[in-house]
Amino acid sequence: MSKTRKKILCIEDDRETAALIAEELIERGFEFSVAFDGREGFASILKNMPDLVLCDISMPIMSGFEVLERLTAIEPRFNDMPFVFLTALSDRKSELQGRQLGADDYITKPIDFEILNSVINARLARVARTELWARRVALNEREIEILTWVARGKTSAEIAQIFDLSKRTVGFHIDNARTKLNAATRVEAAIKAITGRLIEP
Repeated sequence: MSKTRKKILCIEDDRETAALIAEELIERGFEFSVAFDGREGFASILKNMPDLVLCDISMPIMSGFEVLERLTAIEPRFNDMPFVFLTALSDRKSELQGRQLGADDYITKPIDFEILNSVINARLARVARTELWARRVALNEREIEILTWVARGKTSAEIAQIFDLSKRTVGFHIDNARTKLNAATRVEAAIKAITGRLIEP
C-alpha cells in the first residue's frame, strides 16, 4: 500500500521561483499546490488543509506575516500545521518577527533544496510523532469524553450527572486515563491530553 503523499502549499508571488520549488518537491514525492499572493494563500489553507505551508513574506495584497497572524487569530485547528517562511529577507529583525509570530522555520533565499527538504521532512515527522504517541496512549471514547469535561473544570460528581453514571465509574475512567497518560493527577492527565491533541477543551 502506498503512503499518502503529504500536501505542501507554497505561497510565492514570483512565478519562476514557485515553478522551481514545485519541480523539486514533486520530484521528492510531495503533492504540491501554489498560491501567488497572501490572500489567495490564506484562502487555500482554509479550503485545502495542507500538511505544511511554505510562505514568502514580501507579497502583494497580504504579506506572509499577515497570513500567519490571521491564521493564528482565527483558526486554532491549524496550530499543528507546520508553517515555514521562505524569503529573501535575511535580516535578523525579519527573522525574529517571523519566529515571534509562530513560524516553525525561517529559510532564506537563494533556496538550498537539500536544507528545504530536510526542514520539511523534520517538521512533518514532528507531527507524525505526535500522532504516533496518540495511538500508543489509546484512550477509549469514554475516557476522552470524561477528560474533556475534566479539562473544562467539572467535578467527578458533575461529570457523573452529565453521562448518567455513578461517581465511582467516572473515577474508574479517570484513573485508567491517568495510568495511560502516566499522570499523577486528573488535572495533569487533562493537560497532557490537550497538549497531545487527544482532546479539545
